[in-house]
Amino acid sequence: MSEVPVYMVVNLSITDAEEYRKYEQGFFPILKRHGGEFITYDDNSVALEGESPRSGRMIIFTFPSEQAARDWWADEDYQTLSKHRRQGTEMEFLTMVHGRPPRA
Repeated sequence: MSEVPVYMVVNLSITDAEEYRKYEQGFFPILKRHGGEFITYDDNSVALEGESPRSGRMIIFTFPSEQAARDWWADEDYQTLSKHRRQGTEMEFLTMVHGRPPRA
């Protein structure tokens, strides 16, 4: 059975652009190290139904498997880097969404 991709969905508000910029600069090499791919971000997302997430930035990126996502999250370099995100943003959520399993 092949692995199922996962998508990371993030909602945050940037409170200190300089700190967040430090995070952005180191984010992509660590993402790629774990097979991750950036999909998109939006500073003006629109909720069509239900309660809208806090205003701010919505971010979507993907990994080839849940294990790859968990390895990225646990990566010492990422955890060190993420202090800049924690200092420069107010995070609403960082959520892992499983993709569809392949059809037999």
